[in-house]
Amino acid sequence: MANWHLGFTAFGGPAVQFQTFHEKFVTHLGWIDEPMVRASIVVFGPTLTSVKYQQIFAISQALPGSASTKMLFCINTIHSGFPAGVLSFAFFCLPGALGMYSLGVGISKVGNSLPEPVYALLSGLNAATVGIIALAAVRLSERAITDKLTRFLVYLGGIMGMLYTALWYYPVVMVGAGLATLVWDSGYPQKVGKIFRRPKPEKDEKKRITSEDLEQGSWFNSSRSSEDCDKPLPPPPPAYSTRDSIVSEFAFRHPRPVPQPPTRYPPSNSQRDNITQKTPASSTSDISSMSWPLGTSIIAFFFITFILTITLHAVLRHATQAFSLFSSLYLAGTIIFGGGPVVIPLLREYIVSPGWVSPRDFLLGLAIIQAFPGPNFNFAVYLGALAVAGTPVPSYIGALIAFLAMYAPGLFIVVGFMGLWRVLRDRAWFLAILRGVNAAAVGLVFTAVYKLWQIGYLTAEVQGGSPLGTDPWLVAITGTAFVGGAWFRMNPPVAILLGGAMGMARYGIFSR
Repeated sequence: MANWHLGFTAFGGPAVQFQTFHEKFVTHLGWIDEPMVRASIVVFGPTLTSVKYQQIFAISQALPGSASTKMLFCINTIHSGFPAGVLSFAFFCLPGALGMYSLGVGISKVGNSLPEPVYALLSGLNAATVGIIALAAVRLSERAITDKLTRFLVYLGGIMGMLYTALWYYPVVMVGAGLATLVWDSGYPQKVGKIFRRPKPEKDEKKRITSEDLEQGSWFNSSRSSEDCDKPLPPPPPAYSTRDSIVSEFAFRHPRPVPQPPTRYPPSNSQRDNITQKTPASSTSDISSMSWPLGTSIIAFFFITFILTITLHAVLRHATQAFSLFSSLYLAGTIIFGGGPVVIPLLREYIVSPGWVSPRDFLLGLAIIQAFPGPNFNFAVYLGALAVAGTPVPSYIGALIAFLAMYAPGLFIVVGFMGLWRVLRDRAWFLAILRGVNAAAVGLVFTAVYKLWQIGYLTAEVQGGSPLGTDPWLVAITGTAFVGGAWFRMNPPVAILLGGAMGMARYGIFSR
């Protein structure tokens, strides 16, 4: 487990964590380059295929659930097997989940108002988080943009996420982007464009010079205008020597054979055995060799449980609050596409609207989760502990219910999909769709920047949150986090702590 520490050091939410994963697994460890190619030789035969970081990123964004958690699970599972994937999930999620549970227990015992320094601290943390996520969004877009179409899709995904919010909206945006790249890569738009494009006028062919023209000098006179006739003629072209003529004649009559590239044949059985022996056992994955019928069965089993849970939620009129919490978060974990940008408004709709958690406590947890390591889905653990407050259900049971309900759908679907991955990974149409989904998903990261910006400033008077632009000091904190990470290689934890300190400094300066 070379990445066990990510649960303690991966700050900044999914956008920053994607950048961290790229630096660790691609740049430093190289898990997504050479080891993946070797494993694909063993599993798929002579065709060399590799699991690319951008493809895993697009799949993690396209499937429901926590995107960063699914991505880390997939990388470890493909590289070291299913047990390693489960361990990476536990090490990545549990530290932050335990911290958010403790926070929920503490907040449940706090009164309606908090001290002013606490609001200043939380506002500073939010401002620094916005700067970190903005920097991560810029870096992700640099890798996602491969042509003009993907550049436009990143832009379109960002503005569409800002203009409208709904449960069905984000999946539609990503699917539409995938279909756009599929149609574009098929070549039909280019063919249609050629029909309506005006043909360029052909240039006049140059006059062919013959040997007689060279002898008589007419090759030069024909290109001279009447005005240039009085000017002296340039010297004639140099004559070839006898040796040059002999060499040219010999080269013409006895040309050298053009070297041909060696013919490549599929590896024989003995060569394939040697490749298998050289491949380390850790690079072949148990789940990567899963058959597609088994993967389809896992996905079908999940949807059966999903339909059963939603049906009971609709039929049972006097269901316990614990079951209502589980069914609501199970639904949320199933329909949340895109990770961080979607989880915030959706959880607010499902938890705050029924009156289980107050708006102030929701925003307090939202501000603090940005300073916690691990996935933002641990925010549900905090809400689960608060939702069962005042009921016979213990707070740790509520937190456990929320944890399982939020993470189970994404893990079920991604495990089943990895059974289909070996069938789809070499399909050109599938890779074209992933390219568009990846671009739209990166655009939605900019949406997360906008949404956090709009509710990042917390005060005792406006506990529902207001835009960070209300206070220039908070804008300076956001700029400091962005510039510090972009130009001075400031780590996200340091930037977040600096943002909290600057927020407290603002309170100390202006509160007098």
